[in-house]
Amino acid sequence: MNRTTVSLIACVTALAAVTGFATLTEPGTSAADTATTAAELPVERTSLLCPSPSTSDLAETSYTSFTPVTKGTGSDGEAELVAAAQESEGDDAKTDGKGDDDKKGDKKDGKKADKPVLTPKEPGTPVTGDTSGGDSPALIGTAEGKFAPGWTVQETTEVAAGTGRGLQGVNCTAADTEFWFPGAATDAARTDYVHLTNPDDSAAVVDIELYGKDGAIEAPAGEDITVPPHSSEPILLSTLTSDKQTDLTVHVNVRSGRVGAAVQALDDEIGGDWLAASTDPAGSLVLPGIPKDATAVHLVAFTPGDADADLTVKLASPSGLITPAGNETLHVKAGMTTAVDLGDVTRGEAGSLVLTPTDRSVPVVAALRVTRGKGGKQETAFIPATRAVGTRATVVGNTAKGTTLSLVAPGRAAQVKVTASAGSGGGTAVSKTYTIKAGTTQDVELPVPGGLKGTYALTVEPVSGGPVYAARTLKATEDGISGFTVQTLPDDRGMVRVPEADQDLSVLQK
Repeated sequence: MNRTTVSLIACVTALAAVTGFATLTEPGTSAADTATTAAELPVERTSLLCPSPSTSDLAETSYTSFTPVTKGTGSDGEAELVAAAQESEGDDAKTDGKGDDDKKGDKKDGKKADKPVLTPKEPGTPVTGDTSGGDSPALIGTAEGKFAPGWTVQETTEVAAGTGRGLQGVNCTAADTEFWFPGAATDAARTDYVHLTNPDDSAAVVDIELYGKDGAIEAPAGEDITVPPHSSEPILLSTLTSDKQTDLTVHVNVRSGRVGAAVQALDDEIGGDWLAASTDPAGSLVLPGIPKDATAVHLVAFTPGDADADLTVKLASPSGLITPAGNETLHVKAGMTTAVDLGDVTRGEAGSLVLTPTDRSVPVVAALRVTRGKGGKQETAFIPATRAVGTRATVVGNTAKGTTLSLVAPGRAAQVKVTASAGSGGGTAVSKTYTIKAGTTQDVELPVPGGLKGTYALTVEPVSGGPVYAARTLKATEDGISGFTVQTLPDDRGMVRVPEADQDLSVLQK
């Protein structure tokens, strides 16, 4: 028993350094005490999961991998993305000749060879790869050592025509056991899939629960879904229920194991995009980075508890917090999905939505569906409620033109450092510091790497002041339709607090 206790202490300390998700504090210990007894160290291992990008034969997909340079890491490490095991045969991802080797590899028995489709070379420089068509697999990625802290992978797809045409983008994410997706749909115009990816050696068992405007929807086909090891399963939402709903909240609950999850929301008329998971249910939420030229903004919210939520709705504009006319508050009934059209709420200016409780705080999840363009040239993207940038956040796949970074300080003013990395094909990193006034959103003028070739990464680091939230918009015009996609920038969890541990042989005598 005594030997087990000592081993357990050592094990917990090691796990904190590896996962990046553990902070150990003794009961009754203050934050100040913790700061003196814990060190912030870079995580030593990071795993990311990328969903299968598209089923369209017209799809053109690019992947970008980047790790920011982090002090305190060693000189060793590696990172790679490999195809999920069960995917059908198709074209392998290949690189663009700007930092990767060609990974177009051998196939055995009709299956993909287990070769990396993307292999980063050094922290501080993005690496890119691309693939075409509708049979590209989901990817499972692992980074260790110097590549682990802040490792970020972006998947961006252009679809020229058909359902979901336009620009679709998603940040590859870590596996977890619970996800909330307000903003999905099963109506006739939508084709929405929940992509579940299992990175582990054992099968995962998942329940998919659906909540509409009247509450929980009966969907027995969503129960006990088995996701085999090292594989990915796309689940079409309309096969889980015959109920046609314009606004749904999807709850992915993992009974056994863990998965990565994302919703691909495709519309017959107004394009589509990836809907990333909302941040965990909370009383106050921030949804950053509404494009200034948005023609329609649609808010979807859900509270999973037993109590109704009443929220104050504010828009953080460049000049401060304002109340959208006619939408001053939002009432969200317990267990029911609530949606409201905010119209062209930004009115040609940068904006972010800030939701706070009017009185009692009730945990809520939320997301925005944002539309740009008019008539047959409309395109859509989604902005989920997100965590603050925290210590550091990175977004990749940025181009010299067509990239917008939005920063919002919903409470106190903040100073923020933004670093543009070297390009995937060459260039020199450059940094710039911005001041964001309290209650405002600012679309900042981006620093551009000197001699830029290819795409680059943006790393955001708050310097002082209150919490900062961020989002990046990518734009690309195809056949007169301005496609776009928005990714939020939550903290990359690249650093973890590890408590100091002293050897205490007295435990052996107890």
